Order: sequence, then structure tokens, then C-alpha cells
Amino acid sequence: MKEHILVLGGGVIGLATAFSLNRKGYKVTILEKNNCGGQASGAAAGMLAPYTEIGEDPDPFFKLCLDSLKMFKEWQHNVKDASGMDFEFTESGSIHVVYHESDILALETRIAWQREFGSKAEIITNQNQLKKLEPNLSEDVVAAIYSPEESHVFAPDYVKALKIACENGGVNIYENLGAASVDSWETAPVIKAADGTIFTGDKLVICSGAWTKELEDTFNIKIPVFPIRGQICAYELEQERVNHIITSSQGYLVPKSNGTLVNGASEDIAGFSTEVTEKGIDRLVNWNKRILPFLERMDPFHTWAGLRPATQDGFPLLGPLHNAPHIIFATGHYRNGILLSARTAEVVTNIISGEPLDPSSQQAFQPERFTF
Repeated sequence: MKEHILVLGGGVIGLATAFSLNRKGYKVTILEKNNCGGQASGAAAGMLAPYTEIGEDPDPFFKLCLDSLKMFKEWQHNVKDASGMDFEFTESGSIHVVYHESDILALETRIAWQREFGSKAEIITNQNQLKKLEPNLSEDVVAAIYSPEESHVFAPDYVKALKIACENGGVNIYENLGAASVDSWETAPVIKAADGTIFTGDKLVICSGAWTKELEDTFNIKIPVFPIRGQICAYELEQERVNHIITSSQGYLVPKSNGTLVNGASEDIAGFSTEVTEKGIDRLVNWNKRILPFLERMDPFHTWAGLRPATQDGFPLLGPLHNAPHIIFATGHYRNGILLSARTAEVVTNIISGEPLDPSSQQAFQPERFTF
């Protein structure tokens, strides 16, 4: 009989990991303090856009994101089949816009190294071509990178489908447990819920997102994971058409098949508050019309916020503890949790099955790297 794996945290990373482990025949239990997918996961815009998100250099994090994008088409089919639930997966492509000719050189530098990793991106400076891609694009845009490989999902439905897929496969899911504590872990994990219920297993996967720092004293390591509030708004489109993910240095716009346009994200540090503020939404409203002028006459119909788990160096914590390989971290994905859900789940499953991370990733994502 295969091992029993406890997954601490029921966000998109925890659900995806449980789904992957369950498909490999492991007994899996998810322990969630609130509701599954209730924080960063369900609040996300659902972008699968590593070329757009990471423009600096091909570091291990970019490669992890790119690997996840490449496997996402098959992954989302598997989730749909296992859950019996459909959700939006749109291979829309993306455009990243700039407003000054002086910025074009930076675009050329970006696509030069990204092409080495399979990107089919091109820089478009012709206004007619830009208008063909996005008829409502502002004439202030002087150039854009068009990346045809990038895509997006409707995050709330994707998370729901993952949960259903887990349930259909026999994963035990416990929600609203409150502040669960790791009572012991040196030989095997023992988790105590707020009401005193005890959960035991053979291995523990920590997917607790912005709350992971609470485990510093438990494992006697530094865990610099902090909650970053991301505020988002959405518009109802009528006659207007938006075809692609559109990004700029200020944020993003993502059209959804339900006729809405998601605009994000205004980020700030507010502890664990998910309150939406006028100042935060105004930051979005003040720049979005520079991309799509028709937004000048529209007001958002919906606003919300989620907590994004950011690490000190921007890389997730992904891998086992040195002296306790039965404790595996999979947390701190910041604003790329949806994108990285597929590859993270695969990595954790491989580790538990006896296949370690490659050396470069092992060093970059080691959960104890801030302690040594």
C-alpha cells in the first residue's frame, strides 16, 4: 500500500498537488484552515504567461514557469476529465505594450533570449498590425511584443474543478479547520486542528501560502513568505472586443469568455487584510484607459482582492527539508500560483516517488536557503 500524504493548505497548489498524488495511487488528505481556494487562488486572473511575467533573464524560476505552461494543455484536460467539469482555458496569446520608441530596444533584448527557449514572439510597430490584433488598442501604443503561446484560465472554475477532481478520486478534504498546528514531524507528521482533531500521515506537503511563515518556529528555519494584497477589478464588455491578454508596465487586462474584462493588479502590503480600497482600484482605473480608451466611459462592476504569498527572493519554496525528506515545501508562488500549479504538482509527486529536483532547481528553490 502506498504512503499517506498530508497536504497542508487547500489553495490551487495544494489542490493540484493532491490531484497529482492521487492519480499516482497515494492516499491523500488535504487540511485547509478556511475554504479551499479562498485566498490567492480564486482571486487570480488566471494568466499562463511566463514570457510576459519574466522579462529579465532565463533563471530557474522562468524555466519552472515555462515547463508548467508547456504541460498545461494536457494538464487542464486531465482536470476536466477527472472532475466532469468544464472551465475556460483560452489560448489567446498576449501582447505587451510600450508607449515610447526608446522602450523598443528593451523589447528586442527580451525576445532575443526568450526565443532560445522556444518563444515565437515578435515585435510589432506597425499601427495597422497592432489594430488587427486589438482593434480598440490606443494609438498611444507605439510597439508591442506579441507572444502567441500564452494563455489563461478562469481561475475560480479551475480551482473548483481541481477540488471536485480530488473528491472524485477519493482525496479526503477537511476545510475550516482553523489554525492547525504541526505537533510533531521529526519521524512522521502529526497535525492538530483548532478543535483538537489529530491527523497523521507518512509525509507532509506544506502548501499554506501566505501563512507559511507561521511554521518558522516549528521547523526552526527562516521562512520569509509575506502576504501581498492584490486588488483587481472587472468590467462588463458589451460591443467592445478584446482578443488577447494585454499587459504593460502598469498591469494587465484579461478578457474572459463570459464577457468580462479582468484588470489587475494593484499591490500593497496590508497584512492579511483582503479589504478592497478606493485607492487601490483607482490605481487600475487611472492607467487602463491608456491601453483601451473605451474604458474611460466605463466603471468596474466588480472589485476584489486576494493575498499573494511572496518570498524574500521571489522564488518559491519547493523541495524537501535536508534532514527530514518526508517534509516537502511547495509554497511562496507569489502571483504565479495558477501557472505553476501543474509543474509544482508534478515536482512534488516526483520527489515523493523518489525523483529529486534537478541540481539547479534544487539549489534555487531549497526551502532552507534563507537559514544556511
